[in-house]
Formats: sequence, C-alpha cells, structure tokens
Amino acid sequence: MEKKREGVIEGTSRIVSDPYYFLHLMAFFSYLPIRSSTAQYTSHRLVDRELQAFLAFLMFSAIKMVREETWEAFVADSLLYAKIFLIAVTLVMDYRVAIWFSVVFSVIYLLAQQPAFSRLGTAKKLTPMQLEDLLSDGTTTKYWLIEFYACSSSKCVRSSRCFPELSITYSNNLLSFGTIDLGLFPNTAAKFGISLAGGMSQLPTYILFEKGVEVSRFPDFYVDATPSLPITKKLLCQYFELDRLLLDYINGS
Repeated sequence: MEKKREGVIEGTSRIVSDPYYFLHLMAFFSYLPIRSSTAQYTSHRLVDRELQAFLAFLMFSAIKMVREETWEAFVADSLLYAKIFLIAVTLVMDYRVAIWFSVVFSVIYLLAQQPAFSRLGTAKKLTPMQLEDLLSDGTTTKYWLIEFYACSSSKCVRSSRCFPELSITYSNNLLSFGTIDLGLFPNTAAKFGISLAGGMSQLPTYILFEKGVEVSRFPDFYVDATPSLPITKKLLCQYFELDRLLLDYINGS
C-alpha cells in the first residue's frame, strides 16, 4: 500500500507536466462550462445520472486501486471508466455533446500516449550490440533477464513499473537485468523470435539467459498466439524462479 501511495503522489505530480494527462484533465473539466451553458435544459434525470455515474466511477476505481499493481495500469483503467461514464451522462444532456466528447477523446488518443514508468531501477538500458556483447562475454553475470518492450504498446506501459522494481530486489553478482526497446530496434525482434505483428501483442517479452543461452521466456507461446495473463511482479518472480536464484547467490552456488 505504501508503494501505491507513492505512485499516486508521483502520478499526480505528472498530470500538469505530461500532455497525455493534461489533455484528459482539460477534457473532463470542460464538462463543467458545457453543463452550465445548458442549465436551462438540466433536469432531475440528469442530476440523478451524474450522481449514479460518479458513484459507479468511484466504486470501479476503488476496485482497480486494490487489484492493479502499478499506477500506470490503474490510471489507464480509471480514465477508460471516466470516459465511458462521461459520454453516458452527456447522452442524457444532448447527444451532440456526447459526440463532441467522443471526438475529443479520439483526438487525444491520436495525439498523446500514456507515458511509461521512466525509472530503470538497477536494470541496464541496452542496444542490440551491447546485449550481444554481454551474452557472449564470459566475465559478466551468469544470468541475464532481458525485457523486450516498446513504448507504443499499451501493455508495456501498464507493466513498465514491474521490471525496474524487480531489478532493485533481485539484482546481484549472479543475476543482472536489462531492457531492449524494440520501438527503437525493431529488427532485433525477429532475432529473438518475437513477433511485432498484431499490434505488438507479444510485448512485453521476457527472456532469461544463462551463460548467453536462452533457458526460458515469458510469454512462452507460438508466434500468432496472444498472452492472456497480465504482467505482474509476482508472475515474473514465480515464472523465472527469482527467489531461487537469489538464494543461490546468498548460498554461494
């Protein structure tokens, strides 16, 4: 819960500085003058719908705050609910207002992208050549866990906080963490058996290397398949047995 509170504080401070959050904030606040200008058409039905939408939004947001592991995922879901409820309310007011907000949110979607978590933890941001050198160099750590991601992928944004936080906990002389941005180096994807087709549905992909050889990856599926499990720290920790690797390091294995 403490980390979630820190995420909320950090996220709030970014609202006024990031175009994605700022544009959404302006769009939602624009409802107030629009509603005031149509006050003569306001009815008890509209007030009831506003109250119902607000309470429903609070309920769904509270559920997501408990269930979601990252601030980025919580914000993405909360904004989606807010858009749906706002458009539903404006349909009661005037269908033209609902169309207007639909257009505004579509333009924001085209112009701005939700930012990913910007910190790396103890992970290293690598180029394909650097990764090749690390995997072929016998003097580096025995294991490398690499995250292949793209900032244009919504799933990568939602889970962008997980990998840096795992790296802080589990990095040691036995295990190192690194990231490759396939948005910058798309040709690297095919080399590691990652498909960027279908809206980058295979991203993020995590591959564990032992002495330069791949030993496991997540998601482990065929090229055209789509992973269904959301990326969480618990999932990655269990899948790659990070606790065991940490114990091996502590025991000197």
